[in-house]
Order: sequence, then structure tokens, then C-alpha cells
Amino acid sequence: MSDKLVQPLNPPRRVLMGPGPSDTHARVLAMLGAPTVGHLDPYFLTVMNEVQGMLREVFETKNEMTLAVSGTGSAGMETCVVNLIEPGDKMIVCINGVFGGRMADVAERAGAQVVKLERPFGEVFSADEIAAAVKQHNPKVLGIVHAETSTGALQPLEEISKVVHAAGCLLLTDCVTSLGGVPVKVDDWQLDAVYSGTQKCLSCPPGLAPVTFSARAVEVIEKRKTKVRSWYLDMSMVRNYWGQSRAYHHTAPINMNYAIHEALRLVLEEGLTARHARHKRNHGALKAGLKAMGIEYAVAEGFQLPMLNAVLIPAGADDVAVRSQLLNEFGIEIGGGLGPMKGKTWRIGLMGETAQPRNVLAFLAALDKCLLDQKVNLPSGAGVAAANAFYRGA
Repeated sequence: MSDKLVQPLNPPRRVLMGPGPSDTHARVLAMLGAPTVGHLDPYFLTVMNEVQGMLREVFETKNEMTLAVSGTGSAGMETCVVNLIEPGDKMIVCINGVFGGRMADVAERAGAQVVKLERPFGEVFSADEIAAAVKQHNPKVLGIVHAETSTGALQPLEEISKVVHAAGCLLLTDCVTSLGGVPVKVDDWQLDAVYSGTQKCLSCPPGLAPVTFSARAVEVIEKRKTKVRSWYLDMSMVRNYWGQSRAYHHTAPINMNYAIHEALRLVLEEGLTARHARHKRNHGALKAGLKAMGIEYAVAEGFQLPMLNAVLIPAGADDVAVRSQLLNEFGIEIGGGLGPMKGKTWRIGLMGETAQPRNVLAFLAALDKCLLDQKVNLPSGAGVAAANAFYRGA
């Protein structure tokens, strides 16, 4: 035996108020420690069926090809892109943040002719500019981010979906941060390929990527002339494991599927409408508190994500020092800005289990203390008072 045996892990307790992961319910964590069975065990096949059924409810879709990809949200992105794109296909990618940029990179690696439609970080796209772009370029696929985690911007999709489909294109959508926090109406909005992640508003540890494909998208996959450029993410094979034939493809992460099963049960137990309202209510309280402190949002009114609040760092505040103090003194994690927003914004997450009044009030009080310690001249105590006033009136 080694004299320097590695010590057992003892992770610290944090309040996860960053861009993800979010806090995880004890019932979900318990499933990670449940007995593991085989990936073709009849019990696990039942679990898979139930996960599919619940994902359809949360996605608000009847799509047959709806499943949990073995991998994080970025694997979901790759799944949607590589299954729809063949080398030489034209794809418009809308970039107004880090994850639109990542989608463009993935599409280029898949062999697409990528047309980048760009707006400044924090802004959103209009249906008119999308219509002009698809008319000019006639792409096979248009990719867009519904909830841009890097900026806190919520992209309206209904009108964009209409103009994309009128042009005969497929609409591929990133719903990593939005699913479970705001409405994602796959069928009503006619979204063709959608991917998400487990660790945001579903409040499950990272490790799976829910995806869903419309019948139109499945037809495109079935008519491919070339093999999908990823064996692992090839839906023409993976669908056979999740479908009736149960053909072996890869060993699924058994206990992670237990975990998402329980996370989805919690979502549906609460009800989608109530869950969306809870996110909105706690966002409203946080926003009221921050406004009373003199802290402004980085995204225009009407396009702010309730679950990912990107705010401008007040003058005189040290970005890294505040985030470090929040973490080390109060056990609260928030995120810094990315790309051109680095050093200019904080990203405050209220996702899933984290979206609770106790976390909003604790964060506002802790932030007050951090800013006081840095002698930032903002009205002390006003944030908690304003949030409490909002809750009383909400």
C-alpha cells in the first residue's frame, strides 16, 4: 500500500448561482448512487422509455426521435449539426455570443459552408434580418441560440421560425439554458432540431444532452448521401438503441439516466407553467434588488433571460475580487463575463433548484457586503429591501 494514499473527496457546499451547473435536488443526487444495471437490462430499457416520454413533455413535442445523448450540452450541439449537415451544405449560424460562435465552429468541422450572421454580444436577431439572410444565401440549415448563456439574452423564435420554414430551411436551436426555465414549444414553433443540457434549468448534474428532431429533420437524416461525421453521435444508429429494436450502440451512462429521470419527474411534478413562473418571479426580485443598488442589466428590457442575469459591474468594483469573496466567504458562485463582456459583466444564475427566494436574498446581502468592503459607493441594504418588497407584491 502506498504511504501517500490519496485522501477521499470532500467537495465543499456551494450555492451555484453561476451560468451552470445549478443546484441539484437531493432526490436527483440519490439516483446517482442507486444500483447500476446493464444497459440492455429490461429495467433500464423501461427507464429509457420513461425518460423519452418525459422529455417530450418538457420539450412540448410529439417528436419520435427525442432522447438523451450521452454527453454534455456541447455533445447535443454536435449531434444536431453533424446529423443534418453533409460536406458542402450551406448553413447560416447566428452569432451574438460565445455559443453561436461555437456552433459555427462545429458546423465548419462538419464540412458546412458556414455563413455567419452576427450581432453584438447581448443583442438579438430580428425576423426581418433572418428573412433577408435566408433569401440571399438559401441555406439548408439555420442555427440560432434561444438562450445565450454568455450574454443573458433571450432570442424570440416564433417569427424567425416562420421565415426560415417559408424559405425551405431547417431550424436548429440551442436551448441549453432555456429548457425548463422558459417555454420551449418545439411543435408549436416548428423547431426542427433542438438540443439542451441537464445541468441548467433541469437541475441534474452535467453529463447528458436532451435532443429532439422533427419528422422533417429525420427525413433529412435518412436521405443523407454520406455517413455522419461522428460514429458516436450518429442518430441513424443511436435511434435504434433508443427505439424498438434496442440494437447495441454504446454503453449508456446508466446512473446519469436515473438522475435525469428523477430530475424530469421533479419538473413535471411542479408543472411547466408553475416552473416558468417561479423562474420569472425570482428574476423579478433579483432585478428589483439590483436596481435598488444601482446595478444595471447588460441586455435590453424584454430580452433578458430570467434564469441567467447578465449585469454590468458597477464602477469601482473589482470583478475577480468580488466573485472570489462571494465564493470563499459566502459559498456563492457567480460567473464572470465572456468574450467582449469579460471584466464588464457578472452572470448571475437562477436556474432550476437555485431559483429560490432564499438564494436571491442571500446573494443580494452578500454582494452588498463585498461592495462595502471595496468601498464601492452604492446604497447599502437597499437590494434586500427592494427584493422583499417585490416578493410581497408578486
